[in-house]
Amino acid sequence: MPVFKYRGYRLDGTQAEGVIEASGYGDALSKMKAEGLFAVELSEKPLPSDKGLHKISQERFLLPFTRNLSILLDAGVPLMEALESLASEFSNRERELIIAIKESVASGAALHRALEDFRIVFPDFYINMVQAGEKSASLHRVLGRLAQFLESQSTLKAKVKNALIYPLFMLTVSSAVLSFIFLFVIPKITRIFKDTNAPLPFITKALISISSFMVDYWWVLFVLLCLLVYFLERILPTKKVYIDKIVLKLPGAIIQSLYYSRFARTLAFLIEGGVPVLRALQFASRSTGNSVIESSIVKAQETITSGAALAGSLKGFPPLFIQLISTGEKTGRLFETLNKAADIYEEDFNKKVTRLMSLFEPAIIVVMGIIVCAIVLAVLLPLFQMNQLIR
Repeated sequence: MPVFKYRGYRLDGTQAEGVIEASGYGDALSKMKAEGLFAVELSEKPLPSDKGLHKISQERFLLPFTRNLSILLDAGVPLMEALESLASEFSNRERELIIAIKESVASGAALHRALEDFRIVFPDFYINMVQAGEKSASLHRVLGRLAQFLESQSTLKAKVKNALIYPLFMLTVSSAVLSFIFLFVIPKITRIFKDTNAPLPFITKALISISSFMVDYWWVLFVLLCLLVYFLERILPTKKVYIDKIVLKLPGAIIQSLYYSRFARTLAFLIEGGVPVLRALQFASRSTGNSVIESSIVKAQETITSGAALAGSLKGFPPLFIQLISTGEKTGRLFETLNKAADIYEEDFNKKVTRLMSLFEPAIIVVMGIIVCAIVLAVLLPLFQMNQLIR
């Protein structure tokens, strides 16, 4: 619902200004008249644009916002004062966002209703949990659980990023070193071979050809790199289904463990928070990060609607995962068994990543060693031949 900013007078003649939520100008004037206000200026207050909100990081904003709001409400601070206090802790887009939420709440909207205007920042499950907390008068406790959940998800994302940083760093450094060697070192060393008429070994010819190509056509490599970046950013997202299928078939099943952990943790959190199973499945399916698994969960929703159990509806999941869910349904402790499944697969993911990283470093060293050895041989073999000719 739009928010209107007004300036006018009260019945006693004093000036008044503020904001009011209404469906249109006429509705805003009617609401003001009902409150004994006469408008001099009335204009719709624009909400922060989606383009600006898209740049707000959920890890840097949503987690501290949720945690701090929970702490303030638990301490007995009224919601309006808590939002005003939080607005002073942030700047730029984040501050504008909190102010817009505060103004919406000030006009009479519930907090979950104020958050619905900013779904690009606040996920659907977040809004539903806030609504449940407001209905049960336990908003501070719900926000506390939301903060714990967001922190666990942030920690898991950090582990994934940290696992990727080292390989990318090693590949970048190795590529930079090899590029420097081929562009600047090799041309100077092999210059003496070009002036001789002596036959050169194949490995030396190959080295000279690669170096000459990189020196003369470096711009081609730059264009190819730009095309690769464009492909990764623009073309690849449109083929998400095919990529997700390939990812699931990668050896080692490292990524699958991450997907199962995300799904189980999110589903457990939502069920514990009182969200119905079907709606919880809908939200949890989006948290996996894989469209193939998400599709199988959506199909499970249809099966459950017809009366089937959750454990029997999930197709393609590991037997251990299904067994834990089945046990949880039978004992009435589904959220506990889901948390147990999340712990198991998160630990499995961590072990597999650690094992892969322990193999990656020596593999990079071996590959670099082979390349350096080939370069050394390509340089030394012609020198040995020239030495034999001189003798």
